[in-house]
Amino acid sequence: MRTEITAFVAVLAIALLSMLAFRVRRGAHPHSDEVARRGSFVGGNWLREWFYWAVDPVRRVSLAIGLPPEFFNGLGLLLGIASGFAFGAGRLPLGGALVLASGLTDAFDGLVARARGVASDAGAFLDSTLDRFTELAAFAGLVWWYQRPLPVLVLVLGLGGSMLVSYTRARGESLGVLCKLGVMQRAERLILVGLGSILDPTLSAALGRPTGTVLLGLLVVIAAGSLGTAVFRTLWITNRLKENR
Repeated sequence: MRTEITAFVAVLAIALLSMLAFRVRRGAHPHSDEVARRGSFVGGNWLREWFYWAVDPVRRVSLAIGLPPEFFNGLGLLLGIASGFAFGAGRLPLGGALVLASGLTDAFDGLVARARGVASDAGAFLDSTLDRFTELAAFAGLVWWYQRPLPVLVLVLGLGGSMLVSYTRARGESLGVLCKLGVMQRAERLILVGLGSILDPTLSAALGRPTGTVLLGLLVVIAAGSLGTAVFRTLWITNRLKENR
């Protein structure tokens, strides 16, 4: 069994056991406000509640040793850039792991900032902007590795759709209309790219296809879902703005 598959199975087993413990021990919803602050998630709010519960020890340690929110901003950016280099070198499992790690750090900056009482518009702007840079780095690395017309087109559409998902929400909010609806937001994209990259060499080989085939299929899903969400939000926000005139 490949090393990345062994690691994936081990992490999945730990996650499932953690979910079981969360279901048994959960009382109040300490992170319900954090879940509500985020957009919709195809896995549902329960998974988000579990995630914040599972990473809470890291948040507590970060607060205890005095790590500032900017530490996680910078770490996430570095991990995102590193994932781009890993993808460019053809090391898909490493790139996928770095993408997931970058996504994990994205949860901590806001949690730490709010716990310290230092959350600000400047921090929120920095966080969301650096998220776009990390996503750009990962997609750029994949473009460099694939270097074929069809995958490059899919990646361009996926990246463009990802940016439009964020832009439509931000532009709508600036005009007084909040829209968190739709699929293929950052959490979904990170999970698909991360897990798809980790599992691709094994799954593509099992299907008798070249490395990158399974990941390309997931990238098509990302492109279609993100563009579809961007179009939906454009129409939804436009209608709300017309109603508010």
